[in-house]
Amino acid sequence: MWALLEPVFRAGETFPHDPSIPEAEARLSWVEQSQAVMVAVDAGGTVVGSYYLRPNSLCLGAHVANAGYVVAAHCRRQRIGSRLCQHSLQAARRLGFRAMQFNLVVSTNTAGIHCWQQNGFQIVGTLPGAFRHRQLGYVDALVMVQRLVEGQER
Repeated sequence: MWALLEPVFRAGETFPHDPSIPEAEARLSWVEQSQAVMVAVDAGGTVVGSYYLRPNSLCLGAHVANAGYVVAAHCRRQRIGSRLCQHSLQAARRLGFRAMQFNLVVSTNTAGIHCWQQNGFQIVGTLPGAFRHRQLGYVDALVMVQRLVEGQER
């Protein structure tokens, strides 16, 4: 798992983790603190993607899911992220979540934004300068959401 996560965390372009995060701390964040974790492997058994699924908030907000996704660099543009997203939405429904929210989608992550929108997420807010991109400095972050229950009250 670390071989998949390390280059993404070190890049400092899409996740808010410290780019020098130790492996044990990354594992704790990705696996141990999640309600569900999915790992995608190719035909040869190599890990090509992963997602975590957890409540977005505590107690009275715990009915809203949050997820994070990583796809191996050599596998991008193969729709693995989209398939992981679709799988996570199904898993979230099975687990009883009523919505899924992404709190900090980096505005420069255009492939991710396009993927999430193609899978039914809407941008509900922009957080100006909320992400300190390792190469570009302060960039906007988006809040994206998708309801998982039809006819859900607002």
